Amino acid sequence: MARVLLSHGWDFLRNNEQPTATATSVVAANARPLHLRLALEELGPTFVKLGQILSTRADLLPPEYLVELTKLQDSATPVAFEEIREALATELGRPIEDVFAQFDPVPLAAASIGQAHAATLWDGTEVVVKVRRPGIVEQVNEDLEILKELAATASRHWNFADRYDLVGLVEEFSQTLRAELDYIREGHNAERFAANFAGDSHIHVPRVFWEMTTTRVLTLERMRGIKINDLKALDEQGTDRRWLADYATNVVVKMVCEDGFFHADPHPGNFFIEPNDAIGLIDFGMVGMLDEQTQDLLAELLIAINHQDADRLVDVFLELGVTRKRIDRASVRRDIERLLSAYWGLPLGELKVTALLNDVYSVMRAHQMHLPPNLALLLKTLIMVEGLGVTLDPDFHLTNSLSRYTERLVLRQYSPFKWMRSFGRASLALAKLGTEMPQHLRRIVTAAENGNLQIGMRPEGFDPVIDRLERIANRIVLGVIAAAFINGLAVLASVYRPPGWERWGWAVFTFGFVCALLLGVYLAWNILRPGRSRRV
Repeated sequence: MARVLLSHGWDFLRNNEQPTATATSVVAANARPLHLRLALEELGPTFVKLGQILSTRADLLPPEYLVELTKLQDSATPVAFEEIREALATELGRPIEDVFAQFDPVPLAAASIGQAHAATLWDGTEVVVKVRRPGIVEQVNEDLEILKELAATASRHWNFADRYDLVGLVEEFSQTLRAELDYIREGHNAERFAANFAGDSHIHVPRVFWEMTTTRVLTLERMRGIKINDLKALDEQGTDRRWLADYATNVVVKMVCEDGFFHADPHPGNFFIEPNDAIGLIDFGMVGMLDEQTQDLLAELLIAINHQDADRLVDVFLELGVTRKRIDRASVRRDIERLLSAYWGLPLGELKVTALLNDVYSVMRAHQMHLPPNLALLLKTLIMVEGLGVTLDPDFHLTNSLSRYTERLVLRQYSPFKWMRSFGRASLALAKLGTEMPQHLRRIVTAAENGNLQIGMRPEGFDPVIDRLERIANRIVLGVIAAAFINGLAVLASVYRPPGWERWGWAVFTFGFVCALLLGVYLAWNILRPGRSRRV
């Protein structure tokens, strides 16, 4: 790994410096995103997945990096069919000839984690069989351990890594990637989507064949249709693209606003339009979830935007968890006011969600904020959905679809039933606190009597004071050293006169005097210089 990182200019990733000549002398500053992508591709599947996730984090990386990382393709050299045959026999407990009437040895797709094959069951049902690559779990675990060590090292030496809690981000990535390795989880995701759209004849979610599904093998009903971005084929089929853009968008918005469980990878390859214009969904490895509290906060966010309330927006941002460090609230408020003024009075139908989110991301990066994973997935999904809608219909505006659901969110936020539920939960919490309070007080009193009472504090607000005290202490030490030099020279010159002092004593005195003078001058300069923010 070290060799790959150095060959692609690791110094600029670690120290935010220009790439060294030994790394790649021809690389200019504007080629850094390219080198990051090339390094991730060379490091293998785990790092390709990392790059793909980073390509969705506009709150962390500037646009030029996002554009480059979106070029990462989750493709790999296909595994030999004999290995696939052996893996299937091991997982299913019998030869594939006993399970499938037909099994195509040529994969439909080969990705970094697994590959998909077309097959037919003995009853004639066409299926797609996803098989995890041999040894991929061990490789991913090893790569993730390396990533964790790398993140910990970077956090100690790289300000960016420390500001954005790189260790925490790697842990979040580890959880996401390990979830994708479990095909049983993906099967349950598919069934949950099927249940959420059970009453919608225009949504087709593939059936899961559990008797042929394990953590390593996933067997799904095969979906046939036209890819949603194949405009010529859609027109030939007679599909109303304007209707399709609106309907497909409403499907995703319903997932977010009503179900709280959404498909987090809505790229065109995962949507098939069947002859009856039903939308077939595939690939349920990456999903996002929003709990009721987060949905309520999103409603608060919409209300604050509608009322141009910058203070309320800052409060919602902080409650959503977009920062883990102290921020300059006044500065954030000014930037948000500036952002809101740019969109003031703009009709909802003319608002581009992608442009708005890009402006929000700029404010976040300027103040070292970042989103929790579920919200990062949500905003990435909205951007992809808007791009999909515009592809189908150039006049498409995502805000028209969003407005219908945001009204429901706001109404739910202030509905009497919600207030009654909140009051009920608060009453239960208060009753529990009342019954537990005497026990907690007894523990505190007992600890105080035994001398074991400890109070934890996070002294983040004292950092400037501590730094200043350290600088004062350093200056005092320098002053004491300088005074000790002068005092020692005076004593040496007046009391102690060893043999030969007349010949070389003047040199010792001069050397000591110069050292004391330099220390004094340095101390005076450090105290009097403008911008005394550095430590002595």
